Amino acid sequence: MTQNLSDNVCFTLYSATNALIRAFRPLLEAYDLTYPQYIVMHSLWYRNQVSLKELSFDTHLDSGTLTPIVKRLEAKGLLTRQVSSEDERKKVISLTEQGIQLKTDAEELTAKLMARSNMSLDRLEESRADTRAAYRADKKLNLNEAHQCTFNSPYIGIMLGVFFCRWA
Repeated sequence: MTQNLSDNVCFTLYSATNALIRAFRPLLEAYDLTYPQYIVMHSLWYRNQVSLKELSFDTHLDSGTLTPIVKRLEAKGLLTRQVSSEDERKKVISLTEQGIQLKTDAEELTAKLMARSNMSLDRLEESRADTRAAYRADKKLNLNEAHQCTFNSPYIGIMLGVFFCRWA
């Protein structure tokens, strides 16, 4: 059986991620945000006043990547970092009024992205449910198994749905 680079699960996910970022880039420029900054803001819109560790867990960004992003967002006036009243070793990351207002503005961004997609809201919700179920079922999927998956795998199809729909 002949294999192509596009059959490799890692390449497929890499390509999907790049496509998603390219789709978001022009929309995010209006808000002066990069895609990783948008992910951080999105996380804070769901759960404000969190530690860097909690934000790292939610965004899947390591602290070495996350800290400069948080500092840039703080410099833009979108969030603050304050020493925790419970543990002075921790900093609490909180949205500013400007950061909260950006959520309202960013809802337009989500609507624009959905308008560009071919996916109905029902199909989007179905994909999210399928993805959650697949993730729970395959939580123990190791790299060797994943490497052998192909683009035609149902799991990969669901994962692609996550990459294109998770942030909507």
